[in-house]
Amino acid sequence: MAAKIRLARMGKIRTPHYRIVVADSRAARNSRAIEEIGRYS
Repeated sequence: MAAKIRLARMGKIRTPHYRIVVADSRAARNSRAIEEIGRYS
């Protein structure tokens, strides 16, 4: 399993907030993360 640090999109339409997460590189963008590192908005 290769892990990547990526942004998972949260929030409403046209007002995105992102969570910085560690996730499996083959998983979808907003799928279950291994760990949440922080937030970005």
